[in-house]
Amino acid sequence: MHRLPRRVVAALAFLIVGSQFVRPAKTNPASDPARALSAMHPMPAHVAAVIDHACRDCHSNGTRWPWYSNVAPVSWFVINHVNHGRSHFNYSDWSRYEPAEAARLLKEACRLARERAMPLRSYTWIHRSARLTPRDVDALCAWTGANPDR
Repeated sequence: MHRLPRRVVAALAFLIVGSQFVRPAKTNPASDPARALSAMHPMPAHVAAVIDHACRDCHSNGTRWPWYSNVAPVSWFVINHVNHGRSHFNYSDWSRYEPAEAARLLKEACRLARERAMPLRSYTWIHRSARLTPRDVDALCAWTGANPDR
């Protein structure tokens, strides 16, 4: 078997160590609780728990950053993933959405949960507690359609 030259191994080690110094910002912006989804549209405890364990890390300003979000290059993927999720919708700043847009987002959340497109498989593979049961999906979808003002 061919052995890698020491210089190649040293260069790879240098790149791995050096990449730890390239750190995109992990943010949890300050939020006014009065602007959050839960303040604007009260929900049953079970629905709140579903949103907390399955949606919070990517769709709120309350991201729980796991230890591996400090290790490059995985950290780059995680931070990009959170920023992308927040750009689609952010439960922490729900009041910024017009009523029609908020209703559409909630219906879309139900659809994506029913189709098992959300939470993402790459997330639930590591975060098993974020997996949605059929009961979770039913509760979420019933809640999103329960209030006609949405």
